Amino acid sequence: MAQLLVTVTRTQGNNRALKAGTVSPARHPLTFNEVPVLVDGFRRMVRELAYDISEMALTTYLCAREHGVAFTALPIFLVRGFHHGAIVVRRDGEITKPSQLEGRRVGVNRGYTVTTGVWARAILALEHGLDLDSVTWVLSGDEHVQAYRPPANAVPAGPGKKLDQMLRDGEVDAVIGAPIDGPDVTPLIPAPEEAALAALRGYGLYPINHLVVVRDDVLAADPTIAPAVFEAFAESKRRYVAGLRLGAVNDSTDRMYARVMAETGADPLPYGIEPNRKVLELLTAQAVSQHILREPVDVDSLFAPSTVDLVG
Repeated sequence: MAQLLVTVTRTQGNNRALKAGTVSPARHPLTFNEVPVLVDGFRRMVRELAYDISEMALTTYLCAREHGVAFTALPIFLVRGFHHGAIVVRRDGEITKPSQLEGRRVGVNRGYTVTTGVWARAILALEHGLDLDSVTWVLSGDEHVQAYRPPANAVPAGPGKKLDQMLRDGEVDAVIGAPIDGPDVTPLIPAPEEAALAALRGYGLYPINHLVVVRDDVLAADPTIAPAVFEAFAESKRRYVAGLRLGAVNDSTDRMYARVMAETGADPLPYGIEPNRKVLELLTAQAVSQHILREPVDVDSLFAPSTVDLVG
């Protein structure tokens, strides 16, 4: 009897059929652990290799790989999103455009390597010319990869400090990625959804946030696992996208993917390296320039060899 592969992934449209059991990897059944706070699952996978298969933040994976954590990614890109709206400022503050953040303090939710923070900083650098090294990045938490050391201009917020209050008190000039609401705060980039779609049209910016990793010993034990898992996730996603095409739009995530599909005429959640090569190369280059990776990496080398040519 095949051994169940312990898997962590948050239930969402593109993996719902997989988690419901209507789709399953050939000869490799999955059993799902439910982790109420998904980032806790990321941390356990990075620090303890707690599961056979896990959803994982993309830049956490890049950092973990460079520091020798024994898991390897499959090109299953479970979560994508736009991050132009992730940077917020005080509505009555003096910061009204990204260039004014030079020399300032900017809060970052959790660690420096958090993927939303990386993408938001990339937008500030690529679209607005901000010198990221001139900013002091104020972190509200630590890093999943304990061996990683952030650059000298990334500093802890301090015990008991909350980014929303720090923003309102003027201790930071902007905040990235924290759930801050209220009439006293506003996105730094105006009309962020339209700005994100303009970037999608203009230079193909369609950020990837999460992928899937498998423990290296699991991959080594059976070389058929990686392609089987890839295909199962891909089939589950195809069913979800077919529903989107028929108008099955139930929440804000569905609406975002449906909007991307309307803009591009294509699958809004392509799996596989080749249809995502440009955005993967952009992110890995940003990981180097933002001092997350020490050296450039070849995109193909990031993924299990048996999945390099797969598209789903």
